[in-house]
Amino acid sequence: MATKSFALNTEPHVAAIGDTELLFQPEVMGDDFMDGYVGLRDAQQAIGVDIDNLESLDSQAIRNIAVALREFLARLMLPESAELITRLQVSQAGKALDTFTDRAEAEAFAATVEGDTRITYVLRLPDRVLTELMEWTVELYSGGKRPPTSSSGSARQSRRSGTRGTGVSPSRVSTPTPGPSGG
Repeated sequence: MATKSFALNTEPHVAAIGDTELLFQPEVMGDDFMDGYVGLRDAQQAIGVDIDNLESLDSQAIRNIAVALREFLARLMLPESAELITRLQVSQAGKALDTFTDRAEAEAFAATVEGDTRITYVLRLPDRVLTELMEWTVELYSGGKRPPTSSSGSARQSRRSGTRGTGVSPSRVSTPTPGPSGG
């Protein structure tokens, strides 16, 4: 009888970003990770963009993707880090009015304030860092391979360039063989 031991991570994974450390769960069960990843992909599809190709997006689409990325990452973090990455600040004329961890609540509050308000994340991160964090978590929790998504998210087969020929394949052409010579 063979015995194999498997180690489980017990210490949080740490993403050091400048002076800030974000702590991620030591282990995430496959279905929890997939639920978060599928949620990210669903949000991306609802926005109508591919997060792997951000070059041609408008600023609102990029903002929506950043929100979805933050929510995905927060699901994998320890509570304090999850709260930090999702914390929003509503400000007016450079003065902080209140903070929230739910975007809808922040927007509702901002709508009640007279004058122009601004909603920003307390932990400001470039989009490239959010994307790098997502890629890192995929490596951590799925063994380095992107999880499969539904077949509707799969790329279609590329079309062949040019036009199809109408010639006969050489393998289907009969070749004359010498016949018996008659006399």
